[in-house]
Amino acid sequence: MTRRCYILKINITKTHKSRIDETEFENLGFGEVFSDHMFSMDYRNGEWTSAQIIPFGNIEILPSLCSLHYGQVVFEGLKAFRTKNGICLFRPEKYHERLNRSCLRLCIPEIDYEIFIEGLTELLKLDKNWIPEIKGHSLYIRPFIFATDSFLGVKISKTYRFMIITSPVGAYYREGFNPIRLKTSGKYARAVEGGLGASKTPANYAASLLPAEEAKKNGFSQVLWLDGFEKKYIEESGAMNVFFLMDDELVTPSLDSSILEGVTRNTVIHIAREWGMDVHERRISIDEVLLAASEGRLKEVFGTGTAAVISPIGEIQHNDILITINGGKIGMLSKKLYDEITGIQHGEKDDEFGWCHLIR
Repeated sequence: MTRRCYILKINITKTHKSRIDETEFENLGFGEVFSDHMFSMDYRNGEWTSAQIIPFGNIEILPSLCSLHYGQVVFEGLKAFRTKNGICLFRPEKYHERLNRSCLRLCIPEIDYEIFIEGLTELLKLDKNWIPEIKGHSLYIRPFIFATDSFLGVKISKTYRFMIITSPVGAYYREGFNPIRLKTSGKYARAVEGGLGASKTPANYAASLLPAEEAKKNGFSQVLWLDGFEKKYIEESGAMNVFFLMDDELVTPSLDSSILEGVTRNTVIHIAREWGMDVHERRISIDEVLLAASEGRLKEVFGTGTAAVISPIGEIQHNDILITINGGKIGMLSKKLYDEITGIQHGEKDDEFGWCHLIR
């Protein structure tokens, strides 16, 4: 892909009083505390302009903002880590690529990588003290784009706003790195082929809220999503991609228009193949998983995502069948992958793939 050369002029307005001294870094949740500044720029007359970094705070919008009514919004989520060599921004080019794929599906103008990375770099330099020093903690980064025209009517907006906010976060699961329990999606569907499943847009997550709430009321952590047509083939686990270790084969559902292409999913595939594992991206049915469990061939199941990194799965219920994986304990592969990825992110392991974009 040919990239244009940009020198982005960013107007910076610093906050008068930082909130960092009021923040309990030892007791962070996920996405509940926000750092001092945010990046913002607007799209109008066919170009992105007016780049600025301003204090984090309220923004003014009209109640007729079209994105509130028709959902023309996309977002991303990536992380920055404090290392001995500087700030590690983990695989930003992959998150940028996915952001632009989402933009294309939602008819939103793309963001050039130079704009994306320069705006993010300046924001991180300004708020670098907000990056936690505690192992397992990080600075979660939320870029998002929303349509800003004021109208009521289903049509494509002509103007947009691109923003980046950041949040120091602790572990995604407060209960720790423990196996979770899943229930298949039953009558519900998160996405269908040709829909928005492969795009990171709020509609995907809104569709999951009721099924997830019902699953939690029944003692499960999340939903294991089956395809919306046959309700047979596995797609995702909650807001994560999912992997199955059967015998010595590591399997993850192949990507289509109903499955989000996870960056952590891609990371796991690269590492596992580097380790010499037999990794396959293919369709996998819930019946195949149940059969493998009954025959003692299902060794591990885990989810992957930016927020949790690796999330071991200890139980899966499908209809009236409940299976327990690896005795309900964390598997060796899950733990090894978690340690490898977080080790690279925190600068404790060699970055053989060049995944860390260092900011000094």
